[in-house]
Amino acid sequence: MNYKTLENESLLVKSLSKSNLLAFNTLYNEYSGRLYRFAFGYLKSEDEAGELVQEVFTTIWEKRADLKEELSFKSFLFTIAFNIIKKHFRTRTYLNEYFKKEIGDDLDMQTSQKITYDSLYQYVTELVNQLPERRREIFIKSRFEGLSIKEIAKKLGISHKTVENQLTDALKFIRTNLNKEIISAILFFALFIS
Repeated sequence: MNYKTLENESLLVKSLSKSNLLAFNTLYNEYSGRLYRFAFGYLKSEDEAGELVQEVFTTIWEKRADLKEELSFKSFLFTIAFNIIKKHFRTRTYLNEYFKKEIGDDLDMQTSQKITYDSLYQYVTELVNQLPERRREIFIKSRFEGLSIKEIAKKLGISHKTVENQLTDALKFIRTNLNKEIISAILFFALFIS
């Protein structure tokens, strides 16, 4: 089989679905540059765009058995990328709101801008991953997917009160730990950067 061109993309997708690494590499080489430019256009960060490309292709590899050769691989690829970007911006918005609500005027704007969203995003992700499975699922559906308490309760087949309690506990855990991280970051910037 000749993988030097993408004339028969469906053949590559079919081979990829059977765990063919050469097909995967060919598709990666064809699309990673375009995907990077697409991500950079939204994220305005080389590191974040590079991480997104890796995340998309990791997802492709993990879901390779479900790939359909008759569907557009390119559309599938960019849909995954766009969903990751949307999730990323939801998290940024959440962190921004958190800064305004929890810290307010105690933190001067110059210092707050020095604390990168990247590091906070990474830290929040680590905290979310520490939550018990059901609590984590509820938090993600609420804060990252934007579902209401009613929608989450219906989707998971649990009561509204359970969703509220789990969200309250998740937010308390994240706030407590995030406050520690922010204080550390402020001290670091005050001592070494300012």
